[in-house]
Amino acid sequence: MRTTLPPDALDRTDRLLINRLQDGLPLVHAPFAAVAAEAGIPETEVVDRITHLREIGAITRFGPFLDAEAMGGAFCLCAMAVPEGRFDEVMTLVNAHPEVAHNYERQHKLNMWFVLACERPGQIAEAAERIEREAGLTVLRFPKMKEFFIGFRVEA
Repeated sequence: MRTTLPPDALDRTDRLLINRLQDGLPLVHAPFAAVAAEAGIPETEVVDRITHLREIGAITRFGPFLDAEAMGGAFCLCAMAVPEGRFDEVMTLVNAHPEVAHNYERQHKLNMWFVLACERPGQIAEAAERIEREAGLTVLRFPKMKEFFIGFRVEA
């Protein structure tokens, strides 16, 4: 379960970087240098700060969002009801699969939610079935019926 960061965990520069990076990196030869210039800090500090923000949980990931379907692949939202005493074990097992894009704990009977992203549509079932065999638990699959783009952004 995530804990809230203390109020002083992020300084003004951290907040500026979080806000700037949510809008995308500039498409230039040295994108971190461009962001560093905007922030008024050295390029190496931008990289160090992003690493630190990830380590303290201020950001959960840093990287591109790729559209698997546009590249001929597939993705599927999945959920599992994992017994409380096995959650960490099953989380480690699920996260070991290269098809797992991300994994979240929820306070619900279906307490583990993750996304499978595969190179080919048929691989979704294969990956889900492997996880079921390894965990001994059912993987519920919720394929996308319609795509919505909500433009989620959080002001830091």
